[in-house]
Amino acid sequence: MITQERLKELLSYDKENGLFIYKTKRGQKSKGSIAGSPQNKGYIQITVDDKNYLAHRLAWFYVHGEWPKNQIDHINRIKTDNRITNLRDVTNSINHHNVGLRKHNTSGVNGVYWSNNKNKWVATIEINKKKHHLGIFKTLEDAKECREKKEKELTIQNFHCTIS
Repeated sequence: MITQERLKELLSYDKENGLFIYKTKRGQKSKGSIAGSPQNKGYIQITVDDKNYLAHRLAWFYVHGEWPKNQIDHINRIKTDNRITNLRDVTNSINHHNVGLRKHNTSGVNGVYWSNNKNKWVATIEINKKKHHLGIFKTLEDAKECREKKEKELTIQNFHCTIS
């Protein structure tokens, strides 16, 4: 594993734009050029001393001096936006709450769908790969409010656990 000292020797990191810049010529990359390139899942990958690293994990390490304990979540869901203010160290469960809407979603809210059987809105949430039923609601607004409240509650609980 690379040390923070070695990382800072080879690359500079701009917190404002989330980019890593080469401090010296590295192979075909000239001094001052932007480090990294998109990998197959859309994240930026940077090779340092013949080892590949994801830029968002390097950014966390560069700023905080330690590797993330969990997963790094891009708050705005843009995989190439590695500004430190856009990154947070979260559990897999919390990271999966910060996803975009699925293509077939008709409610406009994650975890909320219309039940034809009940003629009502249903709210659910997934925690540690297990789906939990939150309730059945007459209005979309009530289902959405319930889902958002539970998600916020889980996020706060998770941060308390991570920080302590």
